[in-house]
Amino acid sequence: MYIPSFNSFIDRQEAISFMQRYSFATIVTSVNSIPEATHLPFLVKQQNEKLFLLSHFAKANPQSAQIIDNTSLVIFTEPHAYISPKHYEKEENVPTWNYIAIHAYGKVVIIEEESKKAELLQHTIAFYDAGYMQQWEKLSDHYKSKMMKGIVAFEIEVTDLQAKKKLSQNRSDTEQQNIINSLRQSADSNEKEIAAYMAKLKH
Repeated sequence: MYIPSFNSFIDRQEAISFMQRYSFATIVTSVNSIPEATHLPFLVKQQNEKLFLLSHFAKANPQSAQIIDNTSLVIFTEPHAYISPKHYEKEENVPTWNYIAIHAYGKVVIIEEESKKAELLQHTIAFYDAGYMQQWEKLSDHYKSKMMKGIVAFEIEVTDLQAKKKLSQNRSDTEQQNIINSLRQSADSNEKEIAAYMAKLKH
């Protein structure tokens, strides 16, 4: 990913927190120069200095077989906003887009053991829908085992993390504040979130 120096994340922990907040991501692999992508919910886990991404495919998804022995790219991105040149002090300017994106690369390790699969699903439920846990625990072991046979669970150790914040850092303080003020008044939640991230940069 192209990242000018002024758009890079300085704080790795901030990047990880972003991934955990916007954890419905896209996993991309390539076979014979043809890219394949699937949208999945991820668990983002830190263990000492290492970073791991965990999720699962439907076994019927052809990409679940393609991820083995391939480097995978997982893309985390969510809030974004169109930036009009009306916010700039000079007329000779063009529109752009503000956004945050993180690219995580690594090799997939398939989780084969049923107990490990069950543990992953429990952690996923606890993170995304804790209220469902009680219902999940009441389901029969036979039903759960049948469901788990239909998925391919996996873990990725992140070996390369590329994080970009394109938030008008190259504009003047006045222009940045103009953009923040405008986006804060928007009815679009994406634009409001970009305004909040921009404001955080200024403090």
